[in-house]
Amino acid sequence: MTEAKKRVLISDPVAQEGIKLLEDGGLEVVVNTKLDEEGLCEEIKDFDALIVRSGTQVTKKVIESGTRLKIIGRAGVGVDNVDIPAATNRGIVVVNSPAGNTFAAAELTISHLLALARNLPQACTSLKEGRWDRKKYTGVEVRKKTLGIVGLGKIGRTVATIAQGLSMKVIGYDPFITKEQGDSLGIRLVELNDLFQESDFITFHLPLNSQTKNMVSTKEFALMKKTAYLINVARGGIIDEKALYHAVKNGQIAGAALDVFEQEPCTDSPLLELEQIIVTPHLGASTIEAQINVAIDVAEDVVGFLNGRPVAHGVNMPAIAPEVFANVAPFIGTAESLGSLFGQLFPKNASELEVIYRGKLSNFDTSILTSSLVKGLLSWGLEHPVTLVNAMLEAKARGIKIKEVKEVQNGSADLIAIRGRGKNEHILGATFVSELGPRLLNLDGFRVDIELGGNMLVVPHKDQPGIIGKVGMILGDHNVNIGAMDVGRKGQGQEAVMLLVIDQPLPKEGLAKISQIDGIYDVLDVTL
Repeated sequence: MTEAKKRVLISDPVAQEGIKLLEDGGLEVVVNTKLDEEGLCEEIKDFDALIVRSGTQVTKKVIESGTRLKIIGRAGVGVDNVDIPAATNRGIVVVNSPAGNTFAAAELTISHLLALARNLPQACTSLKEGRWDRKKYTGVEVRKKTLGIVGLGKIGRTVATIAQGLSMKVIGYDPFITKEQGDSLGIRLVELNDLFQESDFITFHLPLNSQTKNMVSTKEFALMKKTAYLINVARGGIIDEKALYHAVKNGQIAGAALDVFEQEPCTDSPLLELEQIIVTPHLGASTIEAQINVAIDVAEDVVGFLNGRPVAHGVNMPAIAPEVFANVAPFIGTAESLGSLFGQLFPKNASELEVIYRGKLSNFDTSILTSSLVKGLLSWGLEHPVTLVNAMLEAKARGIKIKEVKEVQNGSADLIAIRGRGKNEHILGATFVSELGPRLLNLDGFRVDIELGGNMLVVPHKDQPGIIGKVGMILGDHNVNIGAMDVGRKGQGQEAVMLLVIDQPLPKEGLAKISQIDGIYDVLDVTL
């Protein structure tokens, strides 16, 4: 008997080139772009693969309805609309196209830069309204101007290359790029505040997360030149839109170009009132070539996977032997949280890492745990998804050296530790307790025992009376509840560190008040 064709459902518009590749690969393709969740749950039962863009929400309910479903393809970079844990739990592979729109986004960035420099949209509108305003729209040359790039992933590096071709000076900020890599790219690496102060044009190529949300606000605008321009084609929310409005309106900076917004679609915002702000409706990936690229990337992976070949752009868990997985699986989340904590606390000390395993973990292949740790380390700082599949490659691309160390100690408890070297040396250690979950046990030599997850505050301080009470009062004043707390100290009256797990993030003004308490050296908020 002839084997029935495997079937692919496409629920969002994708380029015809991708559809043809699927059909040429021997697959039956059905395109239905009018399905709501209930309709998709019913339809997906008869398909082996699902391909979406950003419009379809691939929820846990949809995934559980796909009794034949083997692979989900996201024709684009972001996978926020796919329930990755639900897919992984069902053994369904998720793939995407991490580089398909790189040039489209980079070229839009440069287009916005040139439009800002020469007032092109404003001059066009003025002339069409019957005015010949040559003097009003005198611009500036970008040659020899300084472009500051925040985030040097694929898109940021491509922007740098194009800008260098325009004879611009390029500086950059990315805590995961080494000086040697920056030099090889012709990019002078600087601290973030220095970038804001030196740049004539500033562009952002970052993901939106707890660390990058509103990373540019009133304080940052005060550092910039009055002639500076901002460009954001990455994610809405990186720039505080209210602060941007006032900075442009009051002449703190010269203008901005935005392709993304905090709320989309954005058709009613004060930003739209200002002539100095250029806007486009999220066109970053909207080129014919980019749509073809992402469709082909995903189609190739779907055809290959359904014909027994490995995927090139996997997002979720790689294959692992069942007997190994049973022993290391509980520590996957612990490793990722530990890496994320290290990345947020010590981003400048991740150029050389030792990942240490003790206890029974030292007897197993721990590569999946190391990949999970690196995934957590890099995820909060990169513009594109970091997965178990690509984490080690992303680390290698950034010059991060990683060494696994197995410490076999009879009777010792299971422990994962990360030691990082850069400007300084730092170490974190954690374990997994079946009834409690991940636990942080070591923070730079301080012995602690606290939940590793959620919203946390890390408060280095001098061991003296009253510190804990004052911090608690400030949290109470901001209606922030403490879920857990622990203090580690080197000795009475010596250096100490307070760790708190809180129910929601503490506002910036609360963090500022804690930092002003006598005896407190710093306060760091992290989200795991």
